[in-house]
Order: sequence, then structure tokens, then C-alpha cells
Amino acid sequence: MDTIFALATARGKAGVSIVRLSGPLAFEVAAVLTGRDIPVRKPLLVELRDGNGGLIDQSLVLGFAEGASFTGERVVEFQVHGSPAIVSALLKLLGDMDGVRLAEPGEFTRRALENGCLDLAQVEGLADLIDAETEAQRRQAVRVFSGALGEKAEGWRRDLIRAAALLEATIDFADEDVPVDVSPEVRALTSGVRSELDQMAEGVTAAERIRDGFEVAIVGPPNIGKSTLLNTLAGREAAITSSVAGTTRDIIEVRMDLRGLPVTFLDTAGLRDTDDEVESIGIDRALRRAEIADLRVFLVESADAVLPLKVLQDDIVVRGKADQTGSGLSGLTGQGVPDLLAKVHAVLEHRASGAGLAIRERHRIALHRASGALAGCDREMLYGMDRAEIAAEELRTAVRALESMIGRVDVESVLDEIFASFCLGK
Repeated sequence: MDTIFALATARGKAGVSIVRLSGPLAFEVAAVLTGRDIPVRKPLLVELRDGNGGLIDQSLVLGFAEGASFTGERVVEFQVHGSPAIVSALLKLLGDMDGVRLAEPGEFTRRALENGCLDLAQVEGLADLIDAETEAQRRQAVRVFSGALGEKAEGWRRDLIRAAALLEATIDFADEDVPVDVSPEVRALTSGVRSELDQMAEGVTAAERIRDGFEVAIVGPPNIGKSTLLNTLAGREAAITSSVAGTTRDIIEVRMDLRGLPVTFLDTAGLRDTDDEVESIGIDRALRRAEIADLRVFLVESADAVLPLKVLQDDIVVRGKADQTGSGLSGLTGQGVPDLLAKVHAVLEHRASGAGLAIRERHRIALHRASGALAGCDREMLYGMDRAEIAAEELRTAVRALESMIGRVDVESVLDEIFASFCLGK
């Protein structure tokens, strides 16, 4: 592989910037730059000089041996002062050297995947961790990046390989000393895995909402205080407020961190009958967006008000303009706003609690494919060992589905399990 380099920290001024060098020539290139042999895992303070001997910066250099770095390759990291000029000079110096090139976007992580340091789910978890803005997003990303999903899938893998080994032994080694009826153990293994797969798949929607953010639509008639409430939540004039009905024509979004949860509040057009074509378009958009929102907050004029949408179980209905009526909620004075946020947080926190380790639609599809294949295996097993070959193929389909999710399933392990468990080698 090529030896690659890139700035590993954010661009711009900083206290420290790190330039990473990864590949077979990492230590040799670093030695040329510093005039020193770079030790492994022992920080070294050196002077970096250009081709004319001019001092670029003092740098703390750290070397990682092959197999002990993020990429799994030989890696050297230069920690320099976070000046854009220093970083540019160092990158230019590296770019002028033979045998190295600038890394492509994501190439360090790509090499970590190819070298077995990360699985596919961990790569996705790393991306989410970098993008995390709230505590809930951070916790979820850390669980996946730590390899928890891969470990779970590895357990399922072992059970499925065991079940496949039992069936393969029955098919290929019927005359040997193997159990006559393996179906009870196979069914126990597949049913246990299938139950966990289905449960994990159910949590994907909640996990996606944590990653992408929940949407809460503020719905109600004109001049009920929706825009004023949004401005109070945002802490700024995000929406225009006016005593003129129909001021809000489009959907205005405010994203915020609600006690660790990513939440986007939506200010929608006031719902009423109107002949204004533009306002009518805004009302249609408001209804559509409110219907697909995770939660709706209905601001009403009275307890018996007719609502434009069906109120779902978790939706919140509250009287608006408490500054005029004395009861309910007012964005102008803040009355009732803390209680509203507490209710919104309670609902969304409960939903977020259902999130599992599978966090993407790709994971959900793979889990459903594996579960469906295991259901097929169970159906074939009902016909007895005469359909063992078809049942075994369904198991292999389930294993391939898991392989597509994390990329760590060795189908040859089925043979290893057969010979290890049943001593069939001669």
C-alpha cells in the first residue's frame, strides 16, 4: 500500500494540530524529516526543518508499530502548534517527498476496515461519533464504535454456525458417530437468534431518530402564539410575529439540544380556511409536515376547540396565550414553557430508550433478511432431515445477511465446527 498523510484534526487555528502519516514508509519518512530514528510509543520532541534547513516548528512525534495503530499499519503522528501556516508547510514538505501521497477522504478509516481493526458497523459508529452534537447521540455512537454490535453479531454467528454444523454433519457424515436427530438443538439455536434479531430490528427507528433528531411540530390556528413560542425556545427571533393572521407561510425550524436529545421544533402556518393561494399552500405544507412529525404540540384557544389533525397518544394539547387568559402556555411570558419542555422530553426520552445497537436502515434490512432466512430454516425443519440441505442453505443465507451488516463472517468456520465438535477428521 501507499504511504499516505493528512491533517487529522480540524482545519484552522488551534492549540495543537496533528498530521498523521500511515503506511510502510511512515518511519523512514519521519526519520528523514526529523533527522532522528522514531521510537515506538515513546513521544519524541524534535525540530522539523524544510529542505533549506529552516525551522518549521518544534513537534512532538509519536510512532505506532504495525498492528498497534488506528489503521493497523505503521503510523507516525506529528503534533505541531495549530497554526495554519505551520500545518501547510508540513503538508507541503510531506507532499514533496518520494513514496508518499495525500490521503483521500476517509482513507485512514478505510484502511482500518481493510486491516480488520474496525468492522463496518464501527466505521458507521465512528462517523456518527464525529457528528454527535448531543449527549444521546454521543452515547449511541460510542456503543456502536466500541464494537458492541459486532460482538452481538459474533454471538449470533457462533450459534448459526453451530446449527449449520449440525445439519451439515447430518448430511455429509450420516454414517459417522453423530447425533441422529439434531433438529431440537437446531430449532433452539435458530429461535433464540431470531428472537434477538427481531428485537434489535425494532429499535432501529428510535436509533435513527437519535442520530438524525426528533421533530416536534407546533400546530394551531393563526395568532395563537406558535411563532412566539418558537422564538422563546430558540432564544432569538427565528420567526416573524405579528397580530396579522397568516403571517407564517412556510415552515420554520429551530434545532436544539433538549436535555441531551436532538430536537427540531417546527413553527407551522396557522390552520384556517383561507382564499389566499400562498397561505393555502403554507397550510397544506404544515398539515403534511405535522402528520409525519414525531410529536405534535397543539396550541388551542379553548378546551373544546376543534383540532385539524387526529391527536395521537403522545401528542400534547395546551391552551395558548396564557398571558391574556391566565391559564395554559405563553411564549411571551414563558408561562408553562418549562412544563411543556419537560413533557416533550419525557415522551421522546421514552422512545429513545427503545434504541438498540443497530442504528441504520441498512442494519434493519440485514436483520430482517437474517430473521426471514431463519424462519425459512424452521419451516424446512418441520419436514424432517429429508429437507436438511434446504434448511442448511437458509442458515447460510442468514449468515450472509449478518456478513453484510458487519463484514466479519467466515463461512469456512462451518467446516471447522464440524471437525472440532464431532471429531470427524481421520
